[in-house]
Amino acid sequence: MHFTSEQLLDGDVLERAFTLGDIPGLLWTPASPSAPVPLILLGHPPLGLSRMYPRLVERARRAVADGFAAATIELPGSGDRPRWPEIERARADLRRALEAGGPVDGGIVDALVLPLVEKTVPEWRAALDALLSLPGIDGPVGYSGGVISIGVRLAVVEPRISAAVLFAGSLVPAVMFEEARRVTVPLHVLLQWDDEGNDRQAALDLFDAFGSEEKTLHANMGGHTGVPRFAGDAAAGFFTRHLK
Repeated sequence: MHFTSEQLLDGDVLERAFTLGDIPGLLWTPASPSAPVPLILLGHPPLGLSRMYPRLVERARRAVADGFAAATIELPGSGDRPRWPEIERARADLRRALEAGGPVDGGIVDALVLPLVEKTVPEWRAALDALLSLPGIDGPVGYSGGVISIGVRLAVVEPRISAAVLFAGSLVPAVMFEEARRVTVPLHVLLQWDDEGNDRQAALDLFDAFGSEEKTLHANMGGHTGVPRFAGDAAAGFFTRHLK
């Protein structure tokens, strides 16, 4: 891991940009920690870190204020990373299906999501190796948000993930429902009831499939970008209970 820049936010949050090989990322920590802090991995949709930055930094500031470090990485094919022709073709197929007003074929969903899961999860695990080797950061580790299928896979294969907040706002391949049965960490799942891009019934079925003994569904009225502030407060409280 190589740090490329740093800045202080509001005097008490240290933001550092880094690269891990050819993967850009951001790390936020308390400016003057008195002891090592737990870590929250911030997932996001594949729209690029620069575009997602305002929302990411807001989530990171809240995490640091609650006594955590927070980190994120650029997803494959996004931002300044090399284009990914297969994914771009799948996105084009998805746009055409949505514009036609018909159902989205499962093959399109698989082509769009599964390669992203296969490539991103090992990158997240490599980033986690590097982050936990830094002074001032310790376990346990939480995962928050982003493409829900990435969060499901991470919760299954990464034993250092102790709890997860998942956003039910993305398409889910059928095979991920079987993986969901293998998830055992405590879960807090956020669902926007009127999310125009989300299959509500599929989100409910996925929640039902999770194998965790502790799982909470926090459903709110409104569309994809209308998440109420109190929903964020509930997610923050979830991490405080399980990671501290």
